[in-house]
Amino acid sequence: MRAKKKPIGAPVGPRAANVAETKEKILRAAIDQFAQNGFAGARIDVICEMAGVNARMIYHYYDDKAGLYVAVLEHVLGQLRTEELKLDVTTSEPLEGLISMFNFTFEHFSRHPELIRLLSAENLEEAKFLKESIATPTVASPVLDQIGTLLKRGQAQGTIRAGIPPLHLYVTMVALAYFHKSNGYTLAAIFDKRVLSKPWQNEHYSMAREILATYLKKPA
Repeated sequence: MRAKKKPIGAPVGPRAANVAETKEKILRAAIDQFAQNGFAGARIDVICEMAGVNARMIYHYYDDKAGLYVAVLEHVLGQLRTEELKLDVTTSEPLEGLISMFNFTFEHFSRHPELIRLLSAENLEEAKFLKESIATPTVASPVLDQIGTLLKRGQAQGTIRAGIPPLHLYVTMVALAYFHKSNGYTLAAIFDKRVLSKPWQNEHYSMAREILATYLKKPA
């Protein structure tokens, strides 16, 4: 299922700008369709209509529906990673830097519900399509390096507890930022609470920050 390689020789000048604009339109439409309907339910003809292109253009740039879906996953995850790495925590106190990374993650999921929908749908597929991505693991790795650097610096200073693996910490951050949003509708129905309301989300955010900070601090 891995996407076929395109012939060498990328367009330049005005043509390159047109290609980039066309691909951006296709991706925006595809993100909307796949987020709303999943891989099986999304329709290429609807994506074409939304993007103002014909199917030939999609197949030219992405080979097939699966190739377009992989490109969508790479795009939304790439946006997350790019924004994460813009955080300048190199000079921050380790605990402050790690909490800043959590703050960003929490806010990013709040601003991008389409990412939550796409990740939830891809988990139901057991990451069948994401496994075909070459770019995603490479883009993700610097985030763990950044967390690892902060942990080591904090442990050397005696402010962060020892023995925290970077990946486990990142997964914990994402869980605290993600679960109540991805499962918000079912939680609201089960407990008859407005879990997705702004006040409840803000309250959960404050509690999650406190939980994370308490765990990270070296015990007295």
